[in-house]
Amino acid sequence: MQLPVIYQDDHLIAINKPSGLLVHRSEIDRHETRFALQLVRNMLGHHVFPVHRLDKPTSGVLLFAKSSEIASLVVDQWRERAVDKRYLAIVRGYFPESVHLDKAMSPPVDKYAKHERVKPPQEAITDFRCLAQVELPIAIDKYPQSRYSLIEALPKTGRKHQIRRHLKHLAHPIIGDARYGKGKHSRYFRDHFDAPRLLLHAWQLTMQHPVSGETLILNAPVDNVMRRLCLRFGWQQSLPDELQNWSEMVPDCMDQFFPERDEPTCVSEILPPPPVSTATEPE
Repeated sequence: MQLPVIYQDDHLIAINKPSGLLVHRSEIDRHETRFALQLVRNMLGHHVFPVHRLDKPTSGVLLFAKSSEIASLVVDQWRERAVDKRYLAIVRGYFPESVHLDKAMSPPVDKYAKHERVKPPQEAITDFRCLAQVELPIAIDKYPQSRYSLIEALPKTGRKHQIRRHLKHLAHPIIGDARYGKGKHSRYFRDHFDAPRLLLHAWQLTMQHPVSGETLILNAPVDNVMRRLCLRFGWQQSLPDELQNWSEMVPDCMDQFFPERDEPTCVSEILPPPPVSTATEPE
């Protein structure tokens, strides 16, 4: 299987990781047989070294080094917080224009680790900004309408599940988040909008090239699921400029790792789409 490559040179390779694909083997999903690390290694014919991670349900920029020496140099930039990371998310509710959240968090307890104890809270900082909003005239929860927002998240620290947990704290959980989200809204998006995934996408990574020293900007296009939602809600023009090339074809492999469903037929193919009203932040 060929994963979409968004950058490659003699020292680095970056892919657009599909949602549902693990970065490497994990106790969390013992049954999984496909991993980004293995697939990239098979594509290149030699070992690669991960320099960061993305959660299994998160899509987007995933960077590997082609040697342990280069990996060490890149990881140093992460430790020094010299790497800029930008994410897109679709969340419940009308999100404020901008939020700076400085809220420490304890690492999630790993249920697969024996005798693991709750650890002290660690610094966690994320900046958020709202890109667009939509209201659906549908009573999914306790209100007669349902509101959603397209937001950008810029984590300044790298805690596990940081963006997802911060958004839960703000009462704007990500759609499709089985752990921190709202099940009714996630199921509605899955069944009516053919969106069976966590709607969180690492769209840009900016860093200094470890060899040349030049600024390296890596952009990952959104997959078909998020693209369809942006079209349905009229959010195309609200996406970052770098992601507005809609003539690019999305590789089929981006949709191959979603969890299987009992009823694969999408309800939105049978029912007419609900009307929507949209709003975008003022320029």
